[in-house]
Amino acid sequence: MKTPRFKLFFMMVLELFIWGAWLPMIFGYLDYLKFDTVQKGWILNAFALGSFLAMFFSTQFADRRFAAEKFMAVSHLIGGLAMLGLFWAKDFWPFFGLMLVHCLLYVPTLSIANSIAFTHLKDAQSEFGPVRMGGTVGWVLAAWPLFFILGNKTGADAQALKNVGFLVAGVAELVLAAFSLTLPHTPPKPAKSDSGNFAFLEAVSLLKVPFILVLFLVTFIDACVHQCYFIWTESYLAQRVGFEARWGMPIMSIGQVFEILTMAVLGYFLKRLGWKKIMILGILGHTVRFAVFATMPDARAVIVLIQVLHGICYAFFFATVYIFVDEHFPKDIRSTAQGLFNFLIFGLGPFVGNFLWPELGNIFKNPAGPDWAKVFMVPSATAAIAALLLLIFFNPPASAKPAQAAH
Repeated sequence: MKTPRFKLFFMMVLELFIWGAWLPMIFGYLDYLKFDTVQKGWILNAFALGSFLAMFFSTQFADRRFAAEKFMAVSHLIGGLAMLGLFWAKDFWPFFGLMLVHCLLYVPTLSIANSIAFTHLKDAQSEFGPVRMGGTVGWVLAAWPLFFILGNKTGADAQALKNVGFLVAGVAELVLAAFSLTLPHTPPKPAKSDSGNFAFLEAVSLLKVPFILVLFLVTFIDACVHQCYFIWTESYLAQRVGFEARWGMPIMSIGQVFEILTMAVLGYFLKRLGWKKIMILGILGHTVRFAVFATMPDARAVIVLIQVLHGICYAFFFATVYIFVDEHFPKDIRSTAQGLFNFLIFGLGPFVGNFLWPELGNIFKNPAGPDWAKVFMVPSATAAIAALLLLIFFNPPASAKPAQAAH
């Protein structure tokens, strides 16, 4: 039977198109709605709440109760309707409520989409990168046109137009709800262990396995460091390097283009270098990039070119983690295991980073603004420590036999 790679690729395109349509626009739009700092914090952290609750509930149903493609269809139907509601919402509680509903239903589908892909790919190490590349393509297809049409406009009227991102995202999510019903059938997998029917508890129990615990810790650290790039880079490019503010997003998008290219060749390097070396290279990308930011702010061409490391940072670590989890966790808890690591990548890591890195700017501050060298050397050194942890303590078995928790 021929692998339905095009359907899986298009699934990824729509999956990330939804996110890319609203996220880059929301910051200015929340200012236009005059929400205060606490209100904006709750809205922006709805994604983290979604990833947290998904570990306990949503992915459990996809693993044990419902066919994954039907779960995707229902989740995107309800989530898409909530996203459309954001187009009209103007007050905090309706806005936050709709965003929370969307995130609670959307975030689990990031894990479930991975699980569907892995189930129907014959060689995940070689094929997942090109399939997952569709997600980055989808993000770019949504974020770039909307940014260049609306993102650099100023004034209240221009900010008001940014709610069109919710409309575009909502329509795309309803399209994905319908398209999900055409995806290859991915049936639920009954529990195979004696530990009960709670897939989350079984996934967490595998943290007793040393190499999985190390990967769990390092994934959290890397996700936290990764968030520093999004928090500070645009301000750094404008305030220290000297680019006009409107060039921040195009310069940073170089990394997304290279992410597409890196995803395409991930399987080639993974088979030749192995799990540990690929993951270490992905983490060291942060070390090098932030070190360049700290020490070479006047070398504008270098600052632009170093953005390509974003693709290596994401594909060589995060995408590789997804493949690793699929190969080393039992089949009946893989969606939940993906959700567990998604919680770190999209939830806990960014959540901690959203508090840590802005505070770092306050700690290392001079009259002219942040002391950029000190601000960026901290995440650079933190990434180096994470890479060292992998080098010393991450020793997975050579075979892909699913791990078993120690009893």
